[in-house]
Amino acid sequence: MAKKQGGLFAERIETPLGAMLAIADDEGLRLLEFVDRRAMERELSILRRRLHTNVVPGQHRHLDAIRWQLADYFSGKNLEFDIPLAPVGSPFQLRAWKILRSIPLGETRSYSWMAKQLGDVEMRRAVGRANGENMLCIVIPCHRVIRADGTLCGYGGGLWRKKWLLDHERKVMSDE
Repeated sequence: MAKKQGGLFAERIETPLGAMLAIADDEGLRLLEFVDRRAMERELSILRRRLHTNVVPGQHRHLDAIRWQLADYFSGKNLEFDIPLAPVGSPFQLRAWKILRSIPLGETRSYSWMAKQLGDVEMRRAVGRANGENMLCIVIPCHRVIRADGTLCGYGGGLWRKKWLLDHERKVMSDE
């Protein structure tokens, strides 16, 4: 399929946790979400509006890359992602998502920890909102953020997926 200039290209990717939708353009991966996520329509609308383009099914080198990297992640072969990312968000969200990417594989941090990294421990709720608006799940690992008491909470893909992802990363890391 020919790539037209300036469009967003989408591909459905099957994973052990259910189907995901990946969207990319020449800047990088824009969205990676489970297709059953309730916020999917809102996220697609945000992408179309902010990038002034439509989302169409198609092929793109970044979609090929995320398909292979997800296969490696789920098989435990390689948990690291090196695909170019082009998240769409406010300056605060982009800073929060950068902090998420600093959380080591198989480890967790609290919302309070993230707020402190952003300069204000009282920003826990804002951090929670930014994490909830992350459109690049797994790759920008919001699943690694938990409550200060160690309990799981707040994962748009479902808490069962959050638990699975954390258990998977810990198991692969302990096997190395």
